[in-house]
Amino acid sequence: MARILFTPPASDYLVPTDGSFRIRRAPTTPPAKKAGDDAKKDNKKQLKEHVERISELQERLYAADRHSVLLVFQAMDAAGKDGTIRALLSGINPAGCQVQSFKSPSSLELDHDFLWRISRALPERGRIGVFNRSHYEEVLAVRVHPSYVEAQNLPAPHASGAELWRQRHESINDFEKHLARNGTVILKFFLNVSREEQRLRLMARIDEADSNWKFDARDLRERALWPAYMKAFEDTLRSTSTPWAPWYAIPADDKPFMRVEVARIVRATLEGLKLKFPKVSPEQLAEMQRLREQLAAE
Repeated sequence: MARILFTPPASDYLVPTDGSFRIRRAPTTPPAKKAGDDAKKDNKKQLKEHVERISELQERLYAADRHSVLLVFQAMDAAGKDGTIRALLSGINPAGCQVQSFKSPSSLELDHDFLWRISRALPERGRIGVFNRSHYEEVLAVRVHPSYVEAQNLPAPHASGAELWRQRHESINDFEKHLARNGTVILKFFLNVSREEQRLRLMARIDEADSNWKFDARDLRERALWPAYMKAFEDTLRSTSTPWAPWYAIPADDKPFMRVEVARIVRATLEGLKLKFPKVSPEQLAEMQRLREQLAAE
């Protein structure tokens, strides 16, 4: 068992580690009591409070230099990953965080194992790292598009079908356990948007001039594969939500609610680490005082 650095914050959307998760039961909308105009105002206020607190805690994380935090975001197109990441990091010192987006792998990356490019992008201690898509594309998009596997030049014979995904889930769990043992706190967010809400958002990208640049015809081709993606997401979340790297399936049809829930979980995680600024020794304090007197005398 990995040395657990934190207790995953409680949430109605925490994916259980016993393999019982079912995507059809996972809500895409917030509870009724959290909807409406009043809820939007409340969410805006809560988000501001969470972000301010996260900013304070990030400074302690950076100063202590003992842990890193990795936030993984996965979702279907138009679920709101970019906006959520932007809202979450809006008050954080840029020196203490980094965001990585993973596109199609290069020829160099394809000549390594599927976790190689991820390892190179991990946040160092003291920093918050964000993966906008991640190593999970290897068991999501690659699973939905089997031809992608052929481009990876795996040695023959290699596992295929269900066995290939089982092996990759196992490799991911081992990889994340290794990171947890060495000080990385991992939180993974599946932004669970409904097919209908995605349809409306894709149409809005066409209807609204300022959003035209976001529209990509490939999104519609991926949308046509919705059932295959849902199967891949369900199997992946069931197999890779662990005590050391939990998944949260956050309702994404209501963006303000989604952002608040993500921010709340991140804040609670950082608070749970009991972060403190480093203390200096009596000898260091004495030297600092001597130097202060020297400056005062100038």
